Amino acid sequence: MTPAFEKLQKQLKQLPGLGYRSSERIALHLLVEKPGQLPVLVEALQQAALAVKRCPRCGNLAEGGLCAICADERRDAGVVCVVEHVPDLVAVERSAAFRGVYHVLHGKLSPINGVGPDDLNLKSLLARLATGEVRELILALSNDVEGEATCHYLTQHLPADRAVKITRIGFGLPSGGGVLYADSVTLKSALEGRRDYS
Repeated sequence: MTPAFEKLQKQLKQLPGLGYRSSERIALHLLVEKPGQLPVLVEALQQAALAVKRCPRCGNLAEGGLCAICADERRDAGVVCVVEHVPDLVAVERSAAFRGVYHVLHGKLSPINGVGPDDLNLKSLLARLATGEVRELILALSNDVEGEATCHYLTQHLPADRAVKITRIGFGLPSGGGVLYADSVTLKSALEGRRDYS
């Protein structure tokens, strides 16, 4: 294969879920079988890179201002589901069991990996809680050591005069498992079976 092909395959292989064979197949598809799709794909990637940003309120994907969920007045802004990553938010939305809003941390505390509080989207969450609008905080983080540490950190750093109910999903989610890999029924059970966490 050519150096340019190998460079393309190497870049594709770095994407999550793509191994050597998958990246090779995609590169061949774009260059040999459907070369007309390549300029369209490149343009879509460039437009997305310029237009898609983090929602300033919750950290979800947005274009131009608030994300569609934060901007939806039909959602219950008093109930905030805290998740680690945007794909976790998508998984919970797919369950159709939640009509509140979200907050995406973009990770979880992991001192071993050098991830501290300043590396997460925590300041905007604390700012949301300070407004007094939030009644319940649902912690939908992974059921592992880092997820538990992040939950503990959040409960310890809430304003002292808070009147916020803190719940934690866990029923139906396997130990060490994350929200992203749970099916819709399991997520619905986890949300409905949440428990007090404070």
